[in-house]
Amino acid sequence: MPSREESTIQSLRSDLALQIARLAKDLGTTQARTAVRLGLPQPTVSKIINGRVSDLSVELLIRVAVRAGLSLALQTGRVSAEAGAFVSGRNGRARTAARSTIAEGAREALARSERRLTATERLEAFLEHNQLLCELSGAPRLARHPRIST
Repeated sequence: MPSREESTIQSLRSDLALQIARLAKDLGTTQARTAVRLGLPQPTVSKIINGRVSDLSVELLIRVAVRAGLSLALQTGRVSAEAGAFVSGRNGRARTAARSTIAEGAREALARSERRLTATERLEAFLEHNQLLCELSGAPRLARHPRIST
């Protein structure tokens, strides 16, 4: 029985392949011409059209979908209102469709706090932040910075 991760990846592969295959059918050309248009070898186009995509990466299929001008949307997160979403459209531009209101609130609070700090306090916060990052990443080789006294 495939794991949840494997099932998700296979579902993504299958859906991407289906959409690319529909586009290829709508073009009404040969697999060889479709391959040239999508920048792929003809055997890869055959695999996609026939749904034999288990050995193709999701990244490759995404690249092909973008080349084909297909719209893509990816939403992440447990709560849709708080999820980040990425949308790629036919115009070739990618955009973030929805931003997390929690993350936006945190950014705004951080910006407000930063405006209230003196230059010395900002430097101290920066050094403390870097020290915490070093500790989190397990980087003992970096020296700890002493707090600046005011």
